Amino acid sequence: MKRSLWRKILRIAGLSLLLVLIVFAVVAYRFISPKSDQQILESFEGEKHQPHIQLIDFNGKPVRVIQMQPELDTILPCLVFVHGSPGSSMDFKRYLKDEDLNARFNLIAYDRVGYSDRNPGTPLKSVEEEVELLHALLREYDLRKTTVVGYSYGGTVVMASPAQFQRKVALAAAVKGELEPLFWGLKLYQWSLTRPLLPGVIRAASEEKLRHIEELRGDDDLWKASSAQVLAVHGKKDFIVPYQNSEYLAEILGNKLDLVTLEEGDHALVWTEFELIKKLLLEK
Repeated sequence: MKRSLWRKILRIAGLSLLLVLIVFAVVAYRFISPKSDQQILESFEGEKHQPHIQLIDFNGKPVRVIQMQPELDTILPCLVFVHGSPGSSMDFKRYLKDEDLNARFNLIAYDRVGYSDRNPGTPLKSVEEEVELLHALLREYDLRKTTVVGYSYGGTVVMASPAQFQRKVALAAAVKGELEPLFWGLKLYQWSLTRPLLPGVIRAASEEKLRHIEELRGDDDLWKASSAQVLAVHGKKDFIVPYQNSEYLAEILGNKLDLVTLEEGDHALVWTEFELIKKLLLEK
């Protein structure tokens, strides 16, 4: 084949790849970019329960906290949501709006560092730091009356906390590094030429994903440190965080863990299985 033809093929392939990257970047910025405080408030317009937004400082980094009650009701237990990577507190918007959940709990969610409009792309450096942030957020709460719900990497954070919560809920939690699939798309973060094209939250998620293999080495003691009862919900068709993660938790936690298996469930369960998860959260 002539050299000129090869150059033409490579040029077309390069332009095609660039076009794909541009489309991906535009879509990602449109749908994944962090929402402003005003956008969050507008998304609850007309709802009976309105969010109250506050900022807390964590080691010099602002953390946005969404609380559905203007003041915590000391009689009610707390239900705290921790999102995954990428993600935000708004992954749990349907839960935060729900009438039944608002009647039963003080509802709280927060944007992990690196995933809000104030610090996109600069995540914390370890699971340990994420646990420190969770504990800082809950410093004044009665943990014995607090249920923490973690989705995906948020489930990792919840499971790694040694605090004596009333209950932990792990939704498709990643806990075993050797099970982590490393997708081709992560190369877009690893390549210096394409990394600047990625939205900040995608860069943050990629950095966290690449750390998982080293961080999550199956330290049984880490996952067993808390005496809290654990509810795990996981789909067998989850290819992002494989179901074997929850099987591993069931093996090491024994009767401290209740595992709900979704035979046809995938990684989108926090949205697609809302009614089931809500029912499980309302159960005592």
